[in-house]
Amino acid sequence: MSRVIHNLLVLTMVALLAGCSSTGGRYSVDQDYGPSSNVDVSNVPNAVPRVEAKSRGGNKSPYTVLGKTYHVMASGNGYKERGVASWYGKKFHGHKTSNGETYNMYAMSAAHKSLPLPSYVQVTNLKNGRQVIVRVNDRGPFHGGRIIDLSYAAASKLDMLGQGTANVEVEAIDPSRWSTSTAAVVSAAPAPTTATPSEGARYLQVGAFSLETTALDAQQQLQTMLPGYQVRIVPLQRSDRTLYRVQVGPVLLNANLAELVSRIEAAGYLQPHLVD
Repeated sequence: MSRVIHNLLVLTMVALLAGCSSTGGRYSVDQDYGPSSNVDVSNVPNAVPRVEAKSRGGNKSPYTVLGKTYHVMASGNGYKERGVASWYGKKFHGHKTSNGETYNMYAMSAAHKSLPLPSYVQVTNLKNGRQVIVRVNDRGPFHGGRIIDLSYAAASKLDMLGQGTANVEVEAIDPSRWSTSTAAVVSAAPAPTTATPSEGARYLQVGAFSLETTALDAQQQLQTMLPGYQVRIVPLQRSDRTLYRVQVGPVLLNANLAELVSRIEAAGYLQPHLVD
């Protein structure tokens, strides 16, 4: 096989596994970036481990990237490793992960080279003791000896965004033994439309518009997409204008929140955030 053909095959494999045409690899942090404005992800819940079938995509074993061969584990049970974590963000937000899902940098997810997809792991920042639980649905990182690539939200909660990397411990979770007794439950029951916030309820604000007609269009679109949820418009009077805030809910915090955020972002509203 000629070197030219070999290189083309390698690049094709990288694109299929990592969804990127960059010669530096999609997991190179110095080529990535976070949201253009500060996004509060402190209330984004940990992934909640549940038993899932292996994904049809992303579990081929062995596979080769940039001349190195990797083997996918039959099971993540018992896996525990310390090493360097990195994160990936907006550059890949909305693109396909290795198992065919859509990457959402505001969800609690991660990429790993050898754990089966999907898997659940607990990640501990060894510098500050912070912990998160993420769902592994992507492959990588194929850069610089790093053992896991975290979503923007997960990295933020571990307080590692500024440095870009962190020394971590990654431990696999067996979903069949995971206790859900402390998991919160999403409340998706319809509620009457109201123009004022409901006391004690949490909503996802998907946008604030200066034109009421624009807010009404967004409300109609989201209501069609999200049956079972209330989509309300909450006016906010400012000194020079009125903003029409579109909010979806009520929600509590559990794994379904990440799925709801993904569905809202798929409609083009890229920075939904929790409000009371």
